[in-house]
Amino acid sequence: MVGRRSGPGYLAVNLSGMRLSARVDYALRAVAELASVTGVGRARPVTADQIARAQQIPPKFLESILLQLRRGGVVQAQRGPEGGYWLARPAEEISLAEVIRVIDGPLAHIRGQRPEHLGYQGAARALQEVWIALRASERQILELVTIADVARGTLPEPVTKLVADPGAWT
Repeated sequence: MVGRRSGPGYLAVNLSGMRLSARVDYALRAVAELASVTGVGRARPVTADQIARAQQIPPKFLESILLQLRRGGVVQAQRGPEGGYWLARPAEEISLAEVIRVIDGPLAHIRGQRPEHLGYQGAARALQEVWIALRASERQILELVTIADVARGTLPEPVTKLVADPGAWT
């Protein structure tokens, strides 16, 4: 399910248990946009307004996301009339997982806790291992896919194989 509400509390993407916030959705789209129009150290930075228009992201919301991305070392910024944003490193070196962690923190929490810190008893004991395996699987894909892959529209083969399964779409 993909939503288009714009607020920090709204869910942007809900993938059968995996949830990405609107902030993460917007951050990934903004960084992909930068990758498609800039390189590292580009002469003309891209303004937040240009990114917001291209990706239909609320401008004020985007400004705070770009600040987080700058603090997290994903983008660089320059103020002034020639100011704007560009990627801090080549897009091939920035994974989706890195952007998600910068914006929302660690991957895969259960009730706000890391799965290795949960304590299940009796018949439910194996759930902890399921959550850890789920996180590992999620991490494997999100670490594999780079911002360059997204900007080019060419995903790594393991991802395209998963997407090719009709069951993945339901």
